[in-house]
Amino acid sequence: MADLTTLARPYAKAAFKLAQEQQTMDQWSAMINVLSVVSQHEKIRQVLASPNLTVEQQAQTLIDVCADDLDESGINLVKVLAENKRFVLLPEISRLFDALKAEAEKTVNVEITSVVSLDSALEKQLAEALKNKLNRTVTINSTIDKNLIGGAIIRAGDTVIDRSLRSRLAKLAEVMHS
Repeated sequence: MADLTTLARPYAKAAFKLAQEQQTMDQWSAMINVLSVVSQHEKIRQVLASPNLTVEQQAQTLIDVCADDLDESGINLVKVLAENKRFVLLPEISRLFDALKAEAEKTVNVEITSVVSLDSALEKQLAEALKNKLNRTVTINSTIDKNLIGGAIIRAGDTVIDRSLRSRLAKLAEVMHS
């Protein structure tokens, strides 16, 4: 069977195109994200996979649970996914949609993992450097990982810059064992 990304891509692109036309990018992102999160809940997953329910009943269950967060277009997406038995794709559709949105808006979320909390001046300096390098508006999310020993790991989309001491020690050990 084709991988989930390949199957999810047409749905994400269609939703993205509609969101662009309607100028409702943020609303679509929120709808798809809610559908993705709800569809992963254990009880909802059981309902969506139940052979005892029709696809209409499965779709209606998801629509009912997410009713406050869906508009007519979101409801139509749920119905199309139900008809094609593709609820399992919702997390990937959400990821792909958000990637298309970020590309169109020239934004990127950057995850910085360090051993200590970054001060605001350093965070601002990193954001500016990444903005210039990536030619995008940068939003930084920082996390702390004491296992790094020192340094940091920066993730911006597919780009990973690993300047952690743990990584450098692992490389040194690899060279010594060669």
